[in-house]
Amino acid sequence: MSDPRSLARGASPAGMAVIEPTLVAHEVSRVFRTGAGDVHACTDVSLAVHPGELLVIRGKSGSGKTTLLNLLGGLDKPTSGAVIVGGTDLATLSDRGRAELRRGRIGYIFQTFGLIPVLSAAENVEVPLRVRGTDPAERDSRVAEMLDLVGLGDHAQQRPYELSGGQQQRVGLARALVAAPDILIADEPTGQLDSRTAAAMMDLIQRVVAERSIAAVISTHDPLLVERADNVAEMHDGRLTAAAGRRGRHSL
Repeated sequence: MSDPRSLARGASPAGMAVIEPTLVAHEVSRVFRTGAGDVHACTDVSLAVHPGELLVIRGKSGSGKTTLLNLLGGLDKPTSGAVIVGGTDLATLSDRGRAELRRGRIGYIFQTFGLIPVLSAAENVEVPLRVRGTDPAERDSRVAEMLDLVGLGDHAQQRPYELSGGQQQRVGLARALVAAPDILIADEPTGQLDSRTAAAMMDLIQRVVAERSIAAVISTHDPLLVERADNVAEMHDGRLTAAAGRRGRHSL
């Protein structure tokens, strides 16, 4: 792959502005030291994701997808290489600085939904705003807006066990979006959903990413979901290979 930092400063056709990538990984590697030897979970991964772009990373279980997403989202540190969010190299930030960046700029969707069972849908969505100390009136407004966005405005007071799997994952999407992130990271977000519900969920994510100019990276092993992607990359044994985007807007 080309150096993604060159994509950020590369030439554009005459009269067209260069679109800066929101998220860049440059030769990122992650090695886990174990008693049985080193495990190379990611090796020299480079990519760039632009505003409004949906990148799908596909690959079998154990291929390194989750490790890569953790690195891109600042949940883990690379052994070598750089992850750059909005021009900021995460390696230059303290642990507190990375936590603040994650809270303000990155939204996460988890395969297992990750909802707090004793909280209502609205209270689950509200959690990121409480952590940030957002004013209560603004919290209420933004939570209501996000639940309406994902079609669950009438389910605000229901707890997770009262919702279907698809509804729980939509609550997870609302929670990921409530702090208005620049980046959306989703690890197998449809892994526990039937094919019809999974397709509806991906349609919703695709629409939100485009409308809100979010840079999204989604891992999956479901070949049907790549149809919604702007770009598709294959993860195999910790290495990433890229294919041209289906809509031709960007290439990795």
